[in-house]
Amino acid sequence: MTSLINTPKTTANTHLNQLKARRKLWLSVHLWLGLVLGLFLSIFGITGSILVFHAEINELLNPKLLTVTVPESNPAYQPLAHIFQAGRIAMPESANHTFANYPRNETAAFKLMYALPVANEVVENWEVYVNPYTAEVTGKQLMASSDNFVPHSFIGFIFELHYALLLGEEIGYAVVGIMGALLVISVLTGLILWWPLTGKWLQALTVKRKASAERLNFDLHKTSGLYSALVLIPVLFSGVYMDIPEYVVPVLEVFSPVTYRYWFRSTPPSANKAGDNQTISMAEAVAIADKRYPTGRADWIYGLSQTTSTYTVCKHDVADKGSVISRRCVVIDQYSGKILDVDDPAIGTAGEVFTHWQWPLHSGQAFGWTGRILVFLSGLACPLLFITGIIRWQQKRRAKQSLKNRFKIVKTQGSGGI
Repeated sequence: MTSLINTPKTTANTHLNQLKARRKLWLSVHLWLGLVLGLFLSIFGITGSILVFHAEINELLNPKLLTVTVPESNPAYQPLAHIFQAGRIAMPESANHTFANYPRNETAAFKLMYALPVANEVVENWEVYVNPYTAEVTGKQLMASSDNFVPHSFIGFIFELHYALLLGEEIGYAVVGIMGALLVISVLTGLILWWPLTGKWLQALTVKRKASAERLNFDLHKTSGLYSALVLIPVLFSGVYMDIPEYVVPVLEVFSPVTYRYWFRSTPPSANKAGDNQTISMAEAVAIADKRYPTGRADWIYGLSQTTSTYTVCKHDVADKGSVISRRCVVIDQYSGKILDVDDPAIGTAGEVFTHWQWPLHSGQAFGWTGRILVFLSGLACPLLFITGIIRWQQKRRAKQSLKNRFKIVKTQGSGGI
């Protein structure tokens, strides 16, 4: 009777075989997610790469509307109240000022967004552009209409395609959010499949020189997937967070308390009080935010769309030695002017700091030009991953079919010799 002894080599081979068996499962998951969602990943990647530079592209497409000349003498901005008043005059009285975007540099115009109710309960979204040095309107543009999911501007179209696939806010955001979560799984399974079980790290990290077309395609898929995954995973997750926060935030709260600024509401004064429904102006809301954070520059200002809406003023370049991110957002009650919440990674909980990082990571702005370029390149890698993945799938299908045909030939020849 022969006794079987488990040598280290035998044990290692057994473990390797087990890993390879599990790998087949991950390969199936990765394959089907890639086949079903790969085209959408390409769309998200290409549109995301465009949106990294959306402000610059928009100005190139609309220079007369979005760019201004800096005065040679006294290059100072007009008071905010004057700038907002210029926008108000340019729009009908029924238009509601819902958003303002500060100039990104000294040659950019103010962008003021208005919601204009028109016939049959349709609401049009307009942008008015104002020269900050003169408080003069440089023009206005219809951006979108509630009766049509397709925006009227190129950048608006790219935004809606990227975040909602042109399916509308309610359906589109949910669909894209779910797709984003599945794509995170796809990228993670790709990393599992990339991991070199035999320890050949150099081969796993590089593209083989003078390789066959089939091997070159495989190496391109493998290496582009690896290096882009370092950026794609946080970018995809942050996209899920921004599309469906109502599902992501409760999960985060299991680990750490989280306050989400869009959920705060203003409290209207009681009807029997004098001065009922008197709201502070957007300029006053900015002044309150400036008082809380004296340094930095305002960037995004969310206005009022409902009686319970809040003002939210987001500032960039706020000086704080204890924080990598220089962005702060202040949520303000539209009636009392009370600060309801602040997005401040220097004082927030772990969960709040995590959520505060999501937009800077998604846009690449967290790390300046380096971050933006990395997000841009990772977006361009998405169609490359899809195309090389499809080619790899077809190559393996042809190889399997060829093997089956050869087996049939051999079997037929063997039967004929009996």
